This record gives sequence, C-alpha cells and structure tokens, in this order.
Amino acid sequence: MSEVANKVVIITGASSGLGEETAKMLASKGAKLVLGARREERLKALADSIKNDGGEAIFKTVDVTDKSQVQALADAALEQFGRIDVLVNNAGLMPLAPLDELKIDEWDQMIDVNIKGVMYGVAAVLPSMRKQKSGHIINLSSVAGHVVFPGATVYCATKFAVKAISEGIRQESNGEIRATNISPGAVSTELTDHISHKDSKEMADDLYQDAIGSDSIARAITFAIEQPGDVDVNEMIIRPTKQEL
Repeated sequence: MSEVANKVVIITGASSGLGEETAKMLASKGAKLVLGARREERLKALADSIKNDGGEAIFKTVDVTDKSQVQALADAALEQFGRIDVLVNNAGLMPLAPLDELKIDEWDQMIDVNIKGVMYGVAAVLPSMRKQKSGHIINLSSVAGHVVFPGATVYCATKFAVKAISEGIRQESNGEIRATNISPGAVSTELTDHISHKDSKEMADDLYQDAIGSDSIARAITFAIEQPGDVDVNEMIIRPTKQEL
C-alpha cells in the first residue's frame, strides 16, 4: 500500500496551480484531501472532480491571512477525518517591484500571506500532530528563498523566512514531525498575475517562458509524503533545466 493512502492532507492555495495539481495527484494515491483557498467555486469543482473519480475530499474557503479561518480549516479536517497527517502550506503571492517604488501595501500583503499565512497553518496543525506524535509539514518556499533577485527583495525575504521556518520545524520536531521545504523555480501558475510593476512583470514573463508544469512540484510533494515515517526529505529545489538563476 502507498504511504500516501488514507493520509489526511490539508492543502492551502488549492484552487489552482501547484495546490490543485497536488490535490489531484495525492487523491489518485488514496489521500483524504482537505482543500482550502479563497475561490469557493473552484474549490467545489476540484472536490467534486476528486469524488467523482472515487477519491475523498472536502473544502472550505479560507484566507490564510486570517488565523481564525486557517484554524477552521484544520478543525474541519479533524471533524471529518479525525486526524491531520500532512499540511501543504502552498498559498503565496509574488507582486514584484523595486524597493524605490515603495509599494508598501504589496510588501504588507506578501508578509501577511507568505510568512504569517504559513505560521498560521503551522499553529493550526501543530497541537493535533503533537497529540498523535506524528505529522508532516510541507512549506512552499522558492528559488527566491536561496538567492536574492533585484526587484524581488521583499518577496525573497518572505521566502527566505519560509526556508527558516521549515528548518526550525525540523529542529524542534523531537523526532515526531517531518518538515519539507520545497523551492520551485519558474513553474506555470498564476503567480506572475499579481505583478503590477510593468518592468518587473516583463522580467518575470521572460523568465517564465521556460516554466515547467505544476505537476512537477506535485510529484515532488508526493515523493516527500511517500517516504517511510523515519525518512524526512528536508529540502528540494526544483527549477526548469534552462533556468540559470
């Protein structure tokens, strides 16, 4: 039996891109999905598709910047399935712009979603994982969590933070909770849609010409979950073969 089968997996940002592809792949291997995102219609369509294919999935609308909504997502998982085995902290934003543009509202948004949203996810699942003495937290960082790019300073800072959070979870796990940090490069998602600065958008669009499919990250997440309980895949950087940085 697959190590994924019957595991209860929460996925944030599940309505599109990496989250959606990961949900489909894990469902095909027998995971029980708890899907969270802001777009209810897309979540419902995804959950219905999974159930029509014989899988198990529930969904709940959630804005990860609201800790009560993130907690409600975890509570729904416990109410429906009785446990939480895996959290995939996937929700994220990338509104790139040079610092001189002083897009402070966008800085706040990235900090709220990319850092605080991740921490709210950790807070929501940690107590139940401690109680059952097992669990797996998978955080989506970025290549930008390893290298700082001009025009991406704040975004990079948030993704460096995610990498640090992942390592902190590992060090504080007491051998009970697995921690995986996955750092995608250019991947086909809606991430570049949030860029309002013209030059930054053009730069990102140029980089993303060689973007790889979201399923490449879904396979990596699945691989990490599939390992036996005493094996912790801590770090993966996944970028297009043609991507230089």
